[in-house]
Amino acid sequence: MSGVVAVGRGRLVGGLLRACHPGPAGAVTGLAGAMAVSAGRGVVGTVLTTGAVAAGQLSIGWSNDLIDRQRDEAAGRSDKPFAAAEVTERQGRTATAWAVVCCVALSAACGAAAATVHLVAVAAGWAYNVRLKSTVWSWAPYALAFALLPAFVTLALPGRPWPAANVLGAGALLGVAAHFANVLPDVVADRAAGIRGLPQRLGPRAAAAAAVLAAAAAALLLAPGWPVLAVIAPPVVATLCAPRGRLPFLAVILASALALGVLLLDGGLTAA
Repeated sequence: MSGVVAVGRGRLVGGLLRACHPGPAGAVTGLAGAMAVSAGRGVVGTVLTTGAVAAGQLSIGWSNDLIDRQRDEAAGRSDKPFAAAEVTERQGRTATAWAVVCCVALSAACGAAAATVHLVAVAAGWAYNVRLKSTVWSWAPYALAFALLPAFVTLALPGRPWPAANVLGAGALLGVAAHFANVLPDVVADRAAGIRGLPQRLGPRAAAAAAVLAAAAAALLLAPGWPVLAVIAPPVVATLCAPRGRLPFLAVILASALALGVLLLDGGLTAA
């Protein structure tokens, strides 16, 4: 009997992990942790920051699949744990509720100002799931949430400073790039299902171009100059000429990694 229970729990945990959109959630959480270390938040502060962001990302990922469950069932999406009945709706709602509780508690432990901007960012993710993903404003929650992520880190520092303007701008651009790159593989299927966000309205080629150009602009905003342009130009041009396969994703990852690397090497999120 204990073996059966263990298998059931393992299936539940595995289903919840797949349903939280682990790739994007892990990337955002890792980015928050790296910025916390760079900003000098210390061990406790970094753990609180990373935990709050992880909980917020879990709540966004699970709510997304819960909201889309019926559509995924109708489309026969066996890769979706809620639609495939690997995780029941009740279990998903319970997990999501606990993620929200943890997100609020861990954010509050970072201070009122930091908690406020982080909860606004998480609310933006929920707004995307509930309504905005099917509108021309689908990019806006990503831009807002990514811009506020470094603010969550810096507002927990002594004096509660805001990030530098270029950091906020680069964060917003990376958010737009992440949105387009994330939905690009499903643009055609989404259009057939009636999801008409901005990438779906533009189509695969324009969406790929928007993704890499936004990421490239973010990298240039943090590290202006010809060296950066020389690194990011080839994948950008290649993607614009032939937006196929995983090339747009690789271009976005390259530009994002470059922007993050410069940010961490400079060691400062805030204005000098």
